[in-house]
Amino acid sequence: MGVPPLRPADRALARPRRRPLAALAALVALLAVGAGVLVTLDTPTPRPADAPAGEFSAGRAYRTVQQIATRPHVAGSAANDQVREHLVSTLRGLGLETEVQDAVAPEAGQLSGAAGGATLARVRNVVARLPGTASTGRVFLVAHYDSVQSGPGGNDDAAGTSTILEVARALTAGPRPRNDVVLVLTDAEEACLCGASGFAADHPLARDGGVVLNLEARGSTGPVIMFETSRNNAKLVDVFGRAAPHPVGTSFAVEIYRALPNDTDFTAFLDHGFVGLNSAYIDGGAVYHTPLDTPAVMDRGSLQMHGDNALGLAREFGRIDLRDLRSGHDDTYFPVPGGLVRYPGWLTLPLALLALLAVGLLGWLLRRRGRATGGTLAAGFGLALAPIVLAPLGAWLLWTAITTVRPGYAELLDPYRPVWFRLAVVALAAAVLFTWYALLRRRVGPAALAFGGLAWLALFGVLLAVLVPGGAYLTTLPALAGAAAGLAALATRPDGPWPVVAATLAGAVAVIILLPTVVLLFPALGMGMGAVAALFAVLLGLAALPVVDLLHPQAGGQRGLVALRARRSGALPAVAAGLAAVVLAGVGLAVDRFDAAYPVPTHLMYALDADTGKARWLSHETDPQPWTDGYVGGPTGVADDFPGLGDGELRAGPAPAANLPAPKVELLADTRTGQQRTLRVRVVPQRPVRLLSLHVDSSTGTVKSAVVAGVRLPVKELRDRWGYGIVFHAPPSEGVEVTFTLASTVEEVRLRAMDASDGLDALPGFRPRPAGVGVVGSHSSEMLAIAKTYKFSLPEA
Repeated sequence: MGVPPLRPADRALARPRRRPLAALAALVALLAVGAGVLVTLDTPTPRPADAPAGEFSAGRAYRTVQQIATRPHVAGSAANDQVREHLVSTLRGLGLETEVQDAVAPEAGQLSGAAGGATLARVRNVVARLPGTASTGRVFLVAHYDSVQSGPGGNDDAAGTSTILEVARALTAGPRPRNDVVLVLTDAEEACLCGASGFAADHPLARDGGVVLNLEARGSTGPVIMFETSRNNAKLVDVFGRAAPHPVGTSFAVEIYRALPNDTDFTAFLDHGFVGLNSAYIDGGAVYHTPLDTPAVMDRGSLQMHGDNALGLAREFGRIDLRDLRSGHDDTYFPVPGGLVRYPGWLTLPLALLALLAVGLLGWLLRRRGRATGGTLAAGFGLALAPIVLAPLGAWLLWTAITTVRPGYAELLDPYRPVWFRLAVVALAAAVLFTWYALLRRRVGPAALAFGGLAWLALFGVLLAVLVPGGAYLTTLPALAGAAAGLAALATRPDGPWPVVAATLAGAVAVIILLPTVVLLFPALGMGMGAVAALFAVLLGLAALPVVDLLHPQAGGQRGLVALRARRSGALPAVAAGLAAVVLAGVGLAVDRFDAAYPVPTHLMYALDADTGKARWLSHETDPQPWTDGYVGGPTGVADDFPGLGDGELRAGPAPAANLPAPKVELLADTRTGQQRTLRVRVVPQRPVRLLSLHVDSSTGTVKSAVVAGVRLPVKELRDRWGYGIVFHAPPSEGVEVTFTLASTVEEVRLRAMDASDGLDALPGFRPRPAGVGVVGSHSSEMLAIAKTYKFSLPEA
C-alpha cells in the first residue's frame, strides 16, 4: 500500500528536525580536541647545529649519526671497533672519565632457547662518568652502539648513542649536577643484550644500582614513547611528567610491554635491581634491522624529541635525591595536551567500580524517566557487542585481503607507507559503527544504544582493572564521563543547550584518552594487528554516541515517507565510511608499491655440513618470494645438522659446497671422576665469524655444568639430539675455551661445532638480488654457517 502524499503544511511540520548548529558546534569542538591530541603526539622542530650550548641540538647529534652509521657494525667487527674508538675519543674530548669495559658476559637471564642452552658474547662497553658535586646516587644514560649485521643502524641505535653524546656535551657545558651521571654505550645488544648484562652485573659503577634512562629506536620516525618502567614507578613517572618536555607515555604501554617476550638493554638492568625508564620512537618500522636503516631516513624531529627528554630527565634526576625512588605502587598515567595526567594505581579498581555504578544509575534513570524500557536497555547492551566484535574482525579481513594482493607485507613489521592502510582501518571501524547505529537507532532507541556502549566500556574497565590495571583508564574514564554526561542531561531540559554541552564534554574525554591509543597502537603492533587499533577506535565511537546522534537526522515522531527518508539519510555516513575504507586501502596499495627504494623483503641463509660436504640454502619465508623461491623448496628440519640456528621451521634447497673451513675443536683435557667426565676444549674459528656455537650430543651424556671463557653457566636438560649448547657472539680469533662436566660413562663424546659469518655474495651459485628485492630485518639474514662434528674417545680409567 502506498504512502499518501503530504500537504505542504504537513510536509513542513513532518520534515526531519535537524540540529545543525548543535551538531556543528559539537563536531568542531571534538575536531579541535582531536587536533590538540595529535599536536601532543607530534615531534618538535629540530634545532640547528648552532643552537645554544646548553640546549640539545638534533643538528649536532645528527653529525654523530652520520659518523657511526656509515655501514653495518656488528659486535666484534672491525667496523664496530672504529665506532667505539670514535665514541671514546669524543667522550674524552669532553673531559669525561672514560674507559672500555672488556669482558665476557652472558645474555640477560643467561639462558636462551634459540641457543639450546646459553648465550654469551665478548663485549666492549664504553663507560664515561661525570662526577656529581654531592652525589646521592647515579644516573645511567644507556644506549647500544652496535648494529645488526644486515643494516648500519642509523636509527637503531645510532639515535640513542648520538643523543647521549649530545646530552653529555650539554651537561658539561653547564654547572655540574649534584649526582653522578654515568654514560653507558653498550656492545652486543643486538646479539644477546650481553653488554648491558655484563655492565649491570660486574662493573664497579653499577654495584650500588641507580636510575637508568635507556634510549632506543625501532623505526625511523614518530614521537618518542616512554614505554617501559621498573616496578613501583609512581615517583619515576612524577619526574617524567614534570621534567620531560614532551612526556608521551602510557601505563597501558608499560603493562603490554611487560607481558610481551621482547627485551632491550633495560631488561638487563631491571634484572639487577635498577630502577628507570625506557624510551623509543617506533614508527617507520619497515626499515627496522634492514639495510634501509640509514641516517638519511631518520626523522630529525624524533631525534630532537629523544634529546629534549633525555637532557631534561638527566638534569632532574641529576638534581634530586636518588635514595628513594621506589613508591610502593605503580601510577596510572597518559598524555594529554599540555602534559601528563597521572593518579595512583590503587585508585584503578575503585574508579572502575564507580564507573560501573554510574552507568547502572544512568540506565535506571533512563527507564524511570521513560526514555527507555528494561527491554530496550537489555537490547542496547547486547547489541552493542556487535561493533566491538565486527570492527576488529573487519580490520583483520581487510589486512588479510591486502596481504593476499601483496604477500611481501607478511615479512615487514609495517608497510613502508602505512598511513593509508591505517586510515582505511579507522574508516572501516566507523562504517561498522555507523551501520550498526543506523539499523538499530529507530528500533532500540538512541538512549538505550548509548547506555549499551557505556555499559561495555564500564565492564571492560573492571576487567582491565583486575587483569591489566595500567590500561583500565582507557575504558573506565570514558565510561565515567559518559555516565556523568547522561545524568547531567537527564537533570536538564532536553531541548536546552546543556545536554549537547554534556555530550560534547564526554566525547572530548573519550577523544583525549582513546585517540592517542588508536594512533600509537598502529606503529606499536604493526598492520598485522591493526584489529586491536580498530577495537579501540570503535570503543571511542561508542563513548561518543550522543555526539554521533546529534549528526543523525530526527524523524520528529513521524512515520512513513519522512521516517524512511530519515533512515536513509542516517545510513549515508555508514556508506561514506565504507567507501572511504575501500578507497583508502586501494590508494595504499597504489602508493606503497615495492621498488628499488622500497624493496620487497627476502630472507636467505647458507649452511654447509662439513661432515658430508652437503650445502643448503635456507629461508624463514613461509610463502617464499619469487627470488627466494629460486633457492629453496619445501620445509625441512635443520636442528640435527645446525643446532645453533634454533628450532624455527626453515625452507631448504640444495646449494653448491663452498671451499670454506669449518671451526676447529681442540681437546685440552679430559678427566673422569666416578660417574662424571669433564671435557675441556677450545673452539677456534678458521675464518672471521660473527658467532660460534658448540652443542653436546645428548646420547653421550647429560651436561651437569658448563664454564665458557671463565664464566660459569647454569644448565637445563634438553631432550633433542643435540642437547645443551652454547652460542658465543663476537668470538676472539684465538677461540673460546669451553668446559663441560657430563654425567656419562660412555667412551665417546660427540660435539657439534658451528660458526657463522655474514654475506652470501662470494658463494657459488648465489645470484645477487635485483632492484626491488631487499633483505628482511632478521638476525639470521645473509648468514653463512658451517658445522662439523667432533668425536672424542674417553677410555675407561
